[in-house]
Amino acid sequence: MMYEAVATLADSSTVALACFEVKEQLYAIEVEYVREIVRMMEITPLPNAPSLIEGVIDLRSTVIPVMDLVRALNRGAASTGNDARIIVLEIDGLVLGLWVDAATDVLTVDTRQMEDVPDLATQAGYDAVRHVVRRDGGPPIMILAIDRLVENMYRSALPGVAMTGELQ
Repeated sequence: MMYEAVATLADSSTVALACFEVKEQLYAIEVEYVREIVRMMEITPLPNAPSLIEGVIDLRSTVIPVMDLVRALNRGAASTGNDARIIVLEIDGLVLGLWVDAATDVLTVDTRQMEDVPDLATQAGYDAVRHVVRRDGGPPIMILAIDRLVENMYRSALPGVAMTGELQ
């Protein structure tokens, strides 16, 4: 089953978020970056690829690099179970797949619910999360900083740079 991206609402006081799980933690990405979400498929290793690139997939005659988001967030390795998905993103013309444990839903939240990450985390150099959305009766949702994902992917390709997989 494939989920098509839903357009972000025209009302600028709300934002649509594609939510997914990484090691039982909820994360989200703004829907405007999501092209589609597909079931897990075979990822072909790419020789000499940047350390954060797991490999590539062939999706409807398009070769797409895939990042294991669980590894990139330093949370271990992603699941290959029935719920595993690849979120296909498009950012400034770059198409990239994110391998996640499960896609959950699409939420529309008021931008006033989006809080900045605590200063202690950003001062420590951790800026993989752009905002946090608190929810009544549920754990917070971490909204990822897509630009940091892409930046760290490119940095992992630089000669002499040893990336542990952890976003900083």
